[in-house]
Amino acid sequence: MSLPQPTFDHLVINARDRMDEAEACYRRLGFALTQRGFHTLGSINHCAVFGDDYLELVGVPKDAAQVRGEILRFPEGLNGVVFATDDADTLYKALFAAGAPVELPAAFSRPVVLNGKIEDAKFRVVRINADATPYGRVYFCQHLTRDLVWRDEWRRHPNYAFALARAVILAPDPDKTAELYRTLFGAEAVKPVARGFSLAMGSARLDILDQEWGIKAGAEDKLVGLSVRTRGPTRLVPASEAFGAVLELVA
Repeated sequence: MSLPQPTFDHLVINARDRMDEAEACYRRLGFALTQRGFHTLGSINHCAVFGDDYLELVGVPKDAAQVRGEILRFPEGLNGVVFATDDADTLYKALFAAGAPVELPAAFSRPVVLNGKIEDAKFRVVRINADATPYGRVYFCQHLTRDLVWRDEWRRHPNYAFALARAVILAPDPDKTAELYRTLFGAEAVKPVARGFSLAMGSARLDILDQEWGIKAGAEDKLVGLSVRTRGPTRLVPASEAFGAVLELVA
């Protein structure tokens, strides 16, 4: 079985139990967010939808009866790198055969209200084992109802954002961290760059570096920030102003 071609599906900002504040923050930064979603897993979200990918704010309600521990064990900020797949079951078999630390496919959904009608946005995911990615959640997502996620009315952002450009992992040993992505996508997919390695995905990429944005890697790997493409003004927003993640708006 052939390994997948890397493509971002979405990136995830962890709001923990402060979703109201995270939503307000990203609206101030110029993102038009979808209505609040409620996953069958117990989490909540808002999405900034772009052309073929999106940025997701995820958290848990303050009074949640069902709590997603994989969200609360991470601090606020970027904590999810999600790749696209058209077939979660076939993907799982290919990655398992390659020796990747994958978990069995899982399914969940969330209601979406359109024109007064409630429909279920449905997903199947293949997660990388948490022990292999202590810096955050890495998984593949298959959309079973794409028309309930990518809608033109949700793609119009005041800051003119239109696509994900990159995510950045800071690592004291970038080569060691990059090994997972060689297993997932093949050794040739991970290229050496200044200060580390890069997984290229067309016009987007995942960078694994020992320094970026004037920030040096600490003792442990960290998902430090992301870049989003815009047709408007470019800017660099520090983590203190973007809910724990460095946010770069680039041309």
